Amino acid sequence: MPSNANRQFLDFEKPIKDLIDEIEKLRHAAETKKINYTDKIAELEQMILERRRELTQNLSSWQRVQLSRHPDRPYTLKYIEKMTTNFVELFGDRNVKDDKAMVGGFAQLDGQTCMFIGQQKGINTKTRQMRNFGMANPEGYRKALRLMRLAEKFGKPVITLIDTPGAYPGLEAEERGQGEAIARNVYEMIRLKVPVIVVIIGEGASGGALGIGVGDRVYMMENTWYTVISPESCSSILWRSWDKKEVAADQLRLTADNMKGFGLVDEIIPEPAGGSHWDYDEAAQILKEHLIKVIAEIKDIPAQDRVNQRIEKFGRMGFWEEEGNIEQMNNSSASSE
Repeated sequence: MPSNANRQFLDFEKPIKDLIDEIEKLRHAAETKKINYTDKIAELEQMILERRRELTQNLSSWQRVQLSRHPDRPYTLKYIEKMTTNFVELFGDRNVKDDKAMVGGFAQLDGQTCMFIGQQKGINTKTRQMRNFGMANPEGYRKALRLMRLAEKFGKPVITLIDTPGAYPGLEAEERGQGEAIARNVYEMIRLKVPVIVVIIGEGASGGALGIGVGDRVYMMENTWYTVISPESCSSILWRSWDKKEVAADQLRLTADNMKGFGLVDEIIPEPAGGSHWDYDEAAQILKEHLIKVIAEIKDIPAQDRVNQRIEKFGRMGFWEEEGNIEQMNNSSASSE
């Protein structure tokens, strides 16, 4: 977790930054002038906690998107580090290469072995380039599928952590079958005979998220988003400019509250006050408790029943209206002839 001196702040986090700066000044004065500011510092720290709680109460959709992308926010490997023990990372798709944007491996969650899979964005400029900013190529999705099948072979639950701005849209990715790789994962995840739990921990964009997003339970953390397209790309298509990204974010209904209301996710997992980037340990502990609980709920369901429930769950998503039926349409067509 970044120290206060190294923290980065979004525009709407400025009131918290001002309080932190004031605390740093008091600590410096206490060291140089030998004055006791303990009570004042404690008062300011309490104010910071209150501001953090207030911060996320009335955020716009675009501000939620900004929080999901916060540079200090924990990524997949950080959650695995904080939640699990004995993590053994596995590499490669056994076909092309190892995609660094997709990570995965076996780990023990509260003593139970699980397969963890997720996108990893990188924590600095060098690692972000190495991880391709969390945008996986086809080999990343094929690697994920290989690990899921391995988990199925040994009867271990699969937990996927989604955090991606989308699958990589480059020419070479399309040449190697990006669309097929994602579609294959959706098809195979529906049929996995082990428990599959999906958690959106940051950005959940387009097919890049859906490629590891099919499960018995789908959760979103409080300050995340999930939709078919990013607000910037939506704005550029509709208005030929990124200037309307805030409007697009609102119209896309991409926040956790909206997704739960649409029935696309099962539950919203709360975050530490102000967002997960304020306390990695607390964020991981909250997520860990939810995962342990849901594994206990679904692990004893017969495998075929679990598959059938998964098919039914995703089959009833969406809204539509039917006008008439095929028989009526055929009769109408025949009479007109």
